[in-house]
Amino acid sequence: MSERPVALVTGASRGLGKAIAIALAGVGYDLAITARTLTDGDRRLEGDDSIVVPGGLDTTAAAIVEQGGVAVPIYMDVLDRSSVTNAFDETLQVFGRLDVLVNNAIYQGPGAMVEFPDLDDEKLANLFEGNLFAQLGLTRAAIPSLLEGEGGTVINMISATAYTTPKNRIGSGGWGMGYAMTKAAFARVAPMLEVEFGDGGLRAFSIDPGHVPTERQVAAGRAKQYEGNFTAGTPKAIGAAVAWVCTDPGADRFRGGIVYAQELVKDLGLLDG
Repeated sequence: MSERPVALVTGASRGLGKAIAIALAGVGYDLAITARTLTDGDRRLEGDDSIVVPGGLDTTAAAIVEQGGVAVPIYMDVLDRSSVTNAFDETLQVFGRLDVLVNNAIYQGPGAMVEFPDLDDEKLANLFEGNLFAQLGLTRAAIPSLLEGEGGTVINMISATAYTTPKNRIGSGGWGMGYAMTKAAFARVAPMLEVEFGDGGLRAFSIDPGHVPTERQVAAGRAKQYEGNFTAGTPKAIGAAVAWVCTDPGADRFRGGIVYAQELVKDLGLLDG
């Protein structure tokens, strides 16, 4: 069994997941990291095979090792439930423990950014599977391990789309109804986990990262759509916020609630110096 605390971070090949995993390594965690992209350069943009989306678990793992942590890359696809549960099984097999689960991976395929007339049942089913049911399945598998010892932490990366109505339509800074619906449902998970398992030692948090331009958004040309309506944060800042929540007892005041990551980083000066 690992002597260091262990975190499982999904969607860690790039963007927020990568930054979170590296930040946790920096505060003493060993990491199991999951994604579909195992090797940097292997992922093409959905709908345009000519565009490579940077990032892979190999580069994330290398950065974790540089921080002094152990990294175990695991293939996981949120639409493949067996790969989701396998991610937990492999984490436990390698490390023998789990202290933090970060539900960061989401489904970004067809249906995520379409308006209601084009949101058919198949697209909506994939959105709910990839943005809610996969996360519930992984959390359900992890709960017994997280409750061992002094208790563990669940971090759910939510989105303002869960509770904010866009000013404009898709393409002008707005987002899809189906995506917003699934994120709204997911935003209710951490509060209910806190109610049901908080007394047993589980700490559950929803973290709203705000607008953070990621490699995928930039590659798809979507990042600029949101510049006029939202203040852009950085993946590094969100990683710092998650690391603080996982390690600082002061974070307990947010249990079951929403941590607005960009505001937290600014208020606490987490990146100062």
